[in-house]
Amino acid sequence: MMNADNNLVNYLLHLADTTLILSQRNSEWCGHGPVLEQDIALTNIALDLLGQSRNFYQYAAIVSGNNHTEDTLAYLRTEREYKNLLLTEQPNGDWAQTILRQYLFSQFQYLYFEQLQYSADTQIAAITAKALKEIKYHVRWSSEWVIRLGDGTEESKVRMNAAIITLWPYTGEMFMPASYEQTIAFRGIGYDCSELKEIWQQKVKTIFEEATLIVPEKVFMQTGGKNGTHTENMGYILTELQYVQRAYPNCEW
Repeated sequence: MMNADNNLVNYLLHLADTTLILSQRNSEWCGHGPVLEQDIALTNIALDLLGQSRNFYQYAAIVSGNNHTEDTLAYLRTEREYKNLLLTEQPNGDWAQTILRQYLFSQFQYLYFEQLQYSADTQIAAITAKALKEIKYHVRWSSEWVIRLGDGTEESKVRMNAAIITLWPYTGEMFMPASYEQTIAFRGIGYDCSELKEIWQQKVKTIFEEATLIVPEKVFMQTGGKNGTHTENMGYILTELQYVQRAYPNCEW
């Protein structure tokens, strides 16, 4: 396989893995949300993210060959082969932490996919253009909750501040391109994620100000997810995600 193809496969896996893992995390709330309407809303967001990951996995399987399918890519790789953002694998914690994780990622994803819809790769352009309609809702829903909790009760504000302390160190990775991202961006297929940092920060600052929350400064950023180095949470996620396929290989409904 040519190196350029490897870069494209890695890039597609990064996009697919990120949304798959966040979908898996969000799905853990199904049946446990604070109110029924919001339980359903978060479950639908999980399904949106899963649909996005499927589209990227299907395309990655075609590009990579080797008899791969969306299922083998999702279920039969090891932890070090996943390239998702570290932010997406962080525990749900309480409702505040789940909401903040979704907002921080969705705000980035929307800005990023706005650029990818003009990708030189028509398949990536089509996938991201379609996903933008879903992500727009994800941003609105999660940002409204950030404001509601941040500017709500004393307890909800404490919980939001705790969530910020926990999750903020994982936001920097979104704007630090891996080598395969740089190559794909140079080819006009991807986009330089570092270019989005300033506008993302401004969007987040606006929401935080309305929520009477403070954007952290001078925080050490954790990295590694894009290249397969994950937090201890990842192994537990994959154990649950991959259990049926590994326990009953090639099983079908």
